[in-house]
Amino acid sequence: MRPSQIKIVNACLILVSLFFTTSCQSNDLKIITVTGEIPASKMGITLTHEHVLVDFVMIDSITPNRYNKDSVITKVLPYFEELKSNNVNTFVDCTPEFLGRDPQLLAELSRKTGINILTNTGWYAADNRRHIPKEINDMSPEEIARIWIGEAKNGIGNTGIKPGFIKIGINDSDFSEIDKKLVAAACLTHLETGLTIMSHTGRASAALAQLQIMKQYGVDPSAFIWTHAMVESSKDNILTIAKMGCWVAFDGIREEMVTITRFNDLLKYMKSTRQLNRVLLSHDAGWYQPGKPNGGEIRPYTSLFNLLIPYVMNEGITKKEIDQIIVKNPAEAFAVRVRKIAK
Repeated sequence: MRPSQIKIVNACLILVSLFFTTSCQSNDLKIITVTGEIPASKMGITLTHEHVLVDFVMIDSITPNRYNKDSVITKVLPYFEELKSNNVNTFVDCTPEFLGRDPQLLAELSRKTGINILTNTGWYAADNRRHIPKEINDMSPEEIARIWIGEAKNGIGNTGIKPGFIKIGINDSDFSEIDKKLVAAACLTHLETGLTIMSHTGRASAALAQLQIMKQYGVDPSAFIWTHAMVESSKDNILTIAKMGCWVAFDGIREEMVTITRFNDLLKYMKSTRQLNRVLLSHDAGWYQPGKPNGGEIRPYTSLFNLLIPYVMNEGITKKEIDQIIVKNPAEAFAVRVRKIAK
């Protein structure tokens, strides 16, 4: 074989090796659900911000004894059956610790319905810091992260159930030292575990403040989900953050035409600026509430399918673009891997 032929063969072998390496890396990406790991490619249609149960009692009174798991499942089950009829395969539960997070309840619901469910680690400082441990004032970001990393590696409490993402909540109008600690702890946890950071935020100014802290820790914006981005009034601000590589989550879909038209406007704008690949959609619905008669009123998880998708498709959003938003984007956003800023 001539030297030139050897070079060609070697080049081909390198290309084949790169192909298989890339394929393996893609296939190795995983999602962590309450019943175990699944390949990211199996996530399917996903609702990226929902709740089964939320308990707004003060942190000192929070306890699973405030509700009966079987009663919660009985109440919620019909709403999950509606999800199955809409081919929803994965449900991201965003209730954090000290607000009613119950991984065992979620695991039982997942087993009964066959729907993948993700739970989280992290703390929530919004709502005037009513749902966050008082000890946080004396804790460093490293000490907080150690707790969250422990849940990611060993499971939540003694359940053996591991979180699939990090959920924090910060205060838009008062971005305090506590809020900064939570963002820093989330960065440290991400760098150790590869879990995506989702932050209850709202306005763009608060999202940018968090992204600045992430930059200091070397965490890429693609590891961050800006939850409630539709609250921001400036579409240009939303676009700026999307172009940074951040996930922008429009997650307040309701059965109200004012909301449907607002979301349609946002999606058409993101399409016109070629940023639909950074968008996540969900309802922020559900909300069984302990302390209310029979858990209160459950808001359904189906407005996306019954109202928004038909409306936006009539306005020019294609099925391929819908699949991008509710199938491809969630798999990319929640796939477990460390995302550092490229040097």
